[in-house]
Amino acid sequence: MGWTMALSLTEEHLDLAESVRGWAQRHCSPELVRAAADAPDSGSARYLQTLAPGLAEQGILGLHVPEADGGQGYGLPELAVAVEELGRALIPGAFLPTVLASAALIEAGAGGKLVAGLADGSKAGAVALTTGLTGRPGPDGSLVVDGQTGPVLGASLAELLVVAVQTGDGETWVAADTASLDIVAADSLDLTRPLARVRADGVMIPADRLLPGLRRGAVTSLAAALFGAEACGIADWAVHTAAEYAKIRHQFGRPIGQFQAVKHRCARMLIASEQAAAAVWDAARAQQAVPGHDPAGHDPAGHDPAGHDPAGSPNSADQEREFAASAAAVVALDAAVSCTHECIQTLGGIGYTWEHDAHLYYRRAMSLRALLGPAADWKKRIAGLAMAGISRPVRVDLPGGDAALRGQIRAELAEIAGLTGQDRAARLASGGWVVPHLSRPWGRGAGALEQVVIDQEMRAARLRAPVLAIGAWVVPALIQYGTQEQQERFLPPTLRADFLWCQLFSEPGAGSDLAGLSTRADRAEGGWKITGQKIWTSLAREAAWAICIARTDPAAPRHDGITYFLVDMHSPGVEVRPLRDITGEAMFNQVFLDEVFVPDDCVVGQVNGGWRVARTTLANERVSLSRSWTFGSGVPELLEAARAAGSPPLAEVGQLVAEGHALDLLGLRVTLKQLSGTEPGATGSVRKLLGMRHAQQVSELCWEMSAAAGALGGTGGPVGAGGPPGTGAGDLGGAHWARQVLLTRALTIGGGTTDIQLNIIGERILGLPRDPEPPAS
Repeated sequence: MGWTMALSLTEEHLDLAESVRGWAQRHCSPELVRAAADAPDSGSARYLQTLAPGLAEQGILGLHVPEADGGQGYGLPELAVAVEELGRALIPGAFLPTVLASAALIEAGAGGKLVAGLADGSKAGAVALTTGLTGRPGPDGSLVVDGQTGPVLGASLAELLVVAVQTGDGETWVAADTASLDIVAADSLDLTRPLARVRADGVMIPADRLLPGLRRGAVTSLAAALFGAEACGIADWAVHTAAEYAKIRHQFGRPIGQFQAVKHRCARMLIASEQAAAAVWDAARAQQAVPGHDPAGHDPAGHDPAGHDPAGSPNSADQEREFAASAAAVVALDAAVSCTHECIQTLGGIGYTWEHDAHLYYRRAMSLRALLGPAADWKKRIAGLAMAGISRPVRVDLPGGDAALRGQIRAELAEIAGLTGQDRAARLASGGWVVPHLSRPWGRGAGALEQVVIDQEMRAARLRAPVLAIGAWVVPALIQYGTQEQQERFLPPTLRADFLWCQLFSEPGAGSDLAGLSTRADRAEGGWKITGQKIWTSLAREAAWAICIARTDPAAPRHDGITYFLVDMHSPGVEVRPLRDITGEAMFNQVFLDEVFVPDDCVVGQVNGGWRVARTTLANERVSLSRSWTFGSGVPELLEAARAAGSPPLAEVGQLVAEGHALDLLGLRVTLKQLSGTEPGATGSVRKLLGMRHAQQVSELCWEMSAAAGALGGTGGPVGAGGPPGTGAGDLGGAHWARQVLLTRALTIGGGTTDIQLNIIGERILGLPRDPEPPAS
C-alpha cells in the first residue's frame, strides 16, 4: 500500500525495511506478541532466547555500530528504518532499549566489548532517561553511587545500564553492570515490555565505566529519534488496520469507510503518520554526525548552490540535532497516541476488547510518550531553540555526479544574469528556465535532479523567473492539449509574464463539485457564445485572458459535455465585479458572461472533452498551493510575534514550530522521492491540508498573543502590511493579526476544500470506498 514503509526513501532503505519486515513476519508473529502480553516473563525469556540471537544474526542489533565493534557500520537512519519496522510488528522484549544503549555508548566514544556485546545479542542494554542517582568520588577515579531511578524501559532484561549520576561537579553518565544494582520490577502499561526502577546503595562504578563524553541532550536526542521511529511503525499499523477494517465492516447497508466521518478520520490518521515520518527521518539524519560534512549543503569550492551566505548556518551540529529531535518528539509520539486512539474508535466495539491487538499498540504508544517526557516540555524546548535563532536547514543534499550538469547550467545562467528587464525575462522564457520540468521548447525537459540544480543555481545567480501566477497552471494544459498555433500564440508571452491570466472555473453552485457547473456555451458561427456567472476569480480585473470551462452538451453525463475555452477578458459581454471578502477587501471577483463570443481557435482540446484538460490545470494548482500559499503566516512571523509578546505560550509556539519544520521536510522528501524515481503519490493533497491549517493556526496564535490589541482593525491594508508598533505582537500589531485570522480562512476553502482533500486522501491513498454517485437528475 502507498502508506507503508514511511521512513524509507532510497532503494537501499526500502530493501532494508522489506528485509526487516520479512524477518518480523517469520519470527515475531501476532501470536508471539500476544503470548508476551499474556505472560510477560515468558515473553522476556522468548526475547532473550530466540529474538535477540535472531536480530543479531540478521545484523539488526548492530546496524549503527561501527564494524570495528562488530556492527554493520551504518548509522542512525538505517537503525531508525529497522526500529520502525519492528515497532509495526510490536516486537516484545529489550530490542529498543538495547539499541538505544549502544547508540548512547557510541555517542560517548565508548566502543569495544561494551558495544560489541550489545550488537551480537549476548547482552541486553537499557538507558535511564530519568534518574535520582547521586555519586561521590571513590578510589582510583571511581564513582560511588546511591539513589533510585525512575521507570527504566527494559532494565529487568539488561546486563548493562547507561544512566546519569548527579555529582558535585554536575551530571556524569556511566555504564553500570546491572548485577551490581538492585532492579525492582514495576507494572508496565506496555504489556509486552518490562519496566523497572533501579536502586543503588553504595555501588562503585569503576573509572573505565564513566562516560565523560556523553551529555543529557545527546541521550535524549537519540531517544527521541529512536522512540519516534518506533512510534512511526505504530502509527502506520494503526492507519493500515483502521483503513482495512473500514473497507470490510458494513453498517446501514454499506462499508463504514464510505461514510465521510470514518473516511476523514482515517485520512487524518494518515496525515499525522506522514508528518511524523518526516520529522523522525530528519531527526535520525541529524544524529548522524559525519566529520568534514557540511550539514548546510554548501559546495566544497565555496559556491553555495542554494544562494545562502557562504559562511553557512550559525547553528552548531549539536543545536541542529537537538532541534530535529525535539520536532520528532513533539510530532511523532503524539501521532502514535492519536492514531492508535482513532484506530480503536474506527474498530468500534471489537477494538475495545482485550482480544484485539489494538490496545497493545495503544499501550505502547502511551508508554513511549510517557517515558520520553511530557510533550509540553519538548514543545517548550524547540520553542526556546527557535526563538534563540536555532533552526535545522531543510535543503536537498544532491547525489554525486552533478558537477558537469551544474557547471553547464551555471555558465548559461551567468550570461542571462548580465541582462536586465525584458531582455532577461525573454531569455529565461525562451531558454525554458521558467518551467524547466516541462517539455521543450517551452521547458527544458528537466528531470528531478536537473530541476533541483536549476533552482539552486538560479538562486545563487540571484535570478528570479517571471511570476506567472495563474499562468503557471495554464501552461501545462496548453502544452499537453493545445494546438501548435495556440502554443505559439499564448505560451511565449505567458512565460515572459507579458500579461496575466485568471481562471473562470468556480460558480455559485459549483465549487468543489466543479462538474456541477451551469455556465453554458452555445454554438455560433465560427465559434461559441458563453453565458453564465463565475465567482472567486483572482486577478479578473488585471488579467488579459482567462481559462474557462462551460457546458457544451447539457444532455451528456456530468463530467462529459464540458469544454475548455480561452477567453479574452476584454471581449464584449464580460463584466467583472469585485467581490468583497470578510477582510473588507476585494481579492476576488465575480465575472458575468453575457453571450461572450469565443472563436473556435480558442477551444483547448476536444469539444466536450474539457474535463480532462481542467483536471490538468487543477492538479498543477494543488501542487502550487501546497508549496507556499501561506499569506505571511509562517514560522518566521510566528517567532517574531512570540519574541515581541514578552511571555509567549511556549508550548503552543513549539507545537507550531515543530509542525512547520515537518511541513518543510515533507516537501524535501517529495523532492528526494522524485530524485530516486519514486512516485510521490498524493503528497500534494497531504501537504496542502497541513500547510493551510498550519497558516491558520499561526495566525490564530499570533492574534491571541496580541491580547487586547487583537480587537483593533481587522480590515483594510495590503497583505503583509504592518500594524502600529507596540501593540502586543511586534510591529505587525494586533490589527494585522486580526486581519490575518480573517484572511487565512480562505486557505482551507480555495483550491479544493479540506473536506474534499480528505476524501481524496481516503479514497486514492487508503483505498476506501468512494462516495456514492449523486442521483441522476
